[in-house]
Amino acid sequence: MFKKIFLLTTILSLLSHCGFTPLHSNKSVSNFSINSTSFEGDKTINNYLKINLDQFENNQFKKKFDLLIKTDYEKNILSKDKTAKITNFKLSCISTILINLNGKLVKEIKISENRNMNNIDDEFEQQKKERNIKQNFASSISRKLITEMSILYDN
Repeated sequence: MFKKIFLLTTILSLLSHCGFTPLHSNKSVSNFSINSTSFEGDKTINNYLKINLDQFENNQFKKKFDLLIKTDYEKNILSKDKTAKITNFKLSCISTILINLNGKLVKEIKISENRNMNNIDDEFEQQKKERNIKQNFASSISRKLITEMSILYDN
């Protein structure tokens, strides 16, 4: 019993003092802020983008970017079965982002995301899955945008 307690204590002590910190644990380490954001296009993806970018708004940094984000979302049929029932879709989102600094256009970025989705007989489940994919698109787009803005800040 004593050996187990000693071993457990030793392992926990070693793990707690190893210096591990998650890579993205502090997302507010950016040296810029987003002053204002305008959205056009798909409302669902834009709402998720706004939620993801809100943490970068109104920070007290010297560089304050203004963003204009245009999102185009498409749902195309990929295949049908013998009875002409749709079996697969291709979901795609193209975001065009204009980054302005002090009223001047600094950079225009196009980010595209694609995903194939199987058709689900249950309409509610299909909408839920599509909404989840849209949320993933917005998360990916916002990560790529923040990376680009960080690179712009360094220049």
